[in-house]
Amino acid sequence: MKREPEMSSLYERADIYDLIESEKRTEIIREDWKQFLGDRQIRTFLDVSIGTGGMTLPLQELGIEVFGSDLSEEMLSRCRKKALAKQKPVRLEGSDFRDLACWKGMQFDCVASTGNALGYVSNGDVLKTIEQMDALIRPGGYFCFDSRNWEMILQEKQRFYVYNPFFRDGTRINLVQVWDHNADGSITFNLLYTFEQENKIVQKEIFEEHYHPFPLKLVTDKLSALGYGSVCVRPFPCSVPETDFHKIEWYRLIARKHQAEKG
Repeated sequence: MKREPEMSSLYERADIYDLIESEKRTEIIREDWKQFLGDRQIRTFLDVSIGTGGMTLPLQELGIEVFGSDLSEEMLSRCRKKALAKQKPVRLEGSDFRDLACWKGMQFDCVASTGNALGYVSNGDVLKTIEQMDALIRPGGYFCFDSRNWEMILQEKQRFYVYNPFFRDGTRINLVQVWDHNADGSITFNLLYTFEQENKIVQKEIFEEHYHPFPLKLVTDKLSALGYGSVCVRPFPCSVPETDFHKIEWYRLIARKHQAEKG
């Protein structure tokens, strides 16, 4: 029997991944961070799943020094070019967030994982990643991540997720996701991009992503065990008015590490 070739990951195609980028979107992300972080004293920020930097580089406009690591060298290359284009270079490292030895000896005001990245690894590896991130957070600093609300997705068994179309250089771009709920509890996201010119599809791109849903409590219990407090969970973006967690599609969490005792 002929074996079908494996689908490629979207994160192997930084050019497609970044199609949604725009100056307007960057402005919205920057203002969302400003609202979310509030008056927390954060001067240095490490994103351990920075990708092309779309979610994190806007922090530079808030006077925050950004650092980043990611598994994809292609993503990091694109991130580096974006930062240099704005004359705001960043230190970037190629690294799996389950092993952050590349940042050994450094501490940051905030260490984050953006882009729904924690769901890519098993629940056990999520806990391992939190430990790796915690080791790089200064006393009194902050742990942060964003995620799809896996609990809501598992409960509703949603299969189709349709994005509003957008335009680039006269081409209409449509994105539809089809979610396959697997017997082992994981979820396969099938991503279909279509590109239209003059009402005709001129290009198709199909990608496959595999996720391992985890409950929010998995993270909050681990943070509590590590001594974190002041846990804040808000819809992502903050402008979403919904307050019932079970109805929030995507959320962001921030928690504060305990202060070191004075000698």
